[in-house]
Amino acid sequence: MIELAERIFDARNDPDQLNVNPEVIDRLRRIHPDTVSEYNDGNGPVAWLLLIPTTYGLMNRFLERDITEKELFDLTPLDISYEAVYLCSAQVLEEYRRKGIIKRLALRAIEKIRKDHPIRSLFAWPFTPEGEEAAETIARLSSLPLYMRRE
Repeated sequence: MIELAERIFDARNDPDQLNVNPEVIDRLRRIHPDTVSEYNDGNGPVAWLLLIPTTYGLMNRFLERDITEKELFDLTPLDISYEAVYLCSAQVLEEYRRKGIIKRLALRAIEKIRKDHPIRSLFAWPFTPEGEEAAETIARLSSLPLYMRRE
C-alpha cells in the first residue's frame, strides 16, 4: 500500500501534500476515529482511505489555493464542530479496483462522522480520473455537495 501511495501521490517529494506517517494517523484519529479506514481481505490491507473533517473556512482556503493540503491538516483544530470533509486519499490494490470498496469505506466513515458533526459538504483534489469519479459517486450517495480543487 505504501508503494502504491508513492506511485500515485509522491507525497515525499511534494511539500504541499500530506505525508502520512504514524504521527499523522494518530492526529487524524484524534480529529475523529473514523478518518482512517482500511479493507483487509484476510491476507492484509488491500484498500486504504483517509478523510479529514475540517471547517468550512479552511475548506474554502484550500480550494482557493490559499493553503496546501499539509496546511489544511495542520490548521484543522481539534475538538471543534466540523462542517466539511476532505476526501484526502484513497488507495486500492489494482486487482481490487472497481469493486466499490472505497465507496463503502467512505460512505460508512462519512455517516459516522456526520453523527458527531454537522457536515454540509465534501471536497477533493483528485489526482486521477478514477479518483474524481469516486469523489463524485461518494458525494452523490451521501447527498452532500462536492467541491473540487483543480490544477
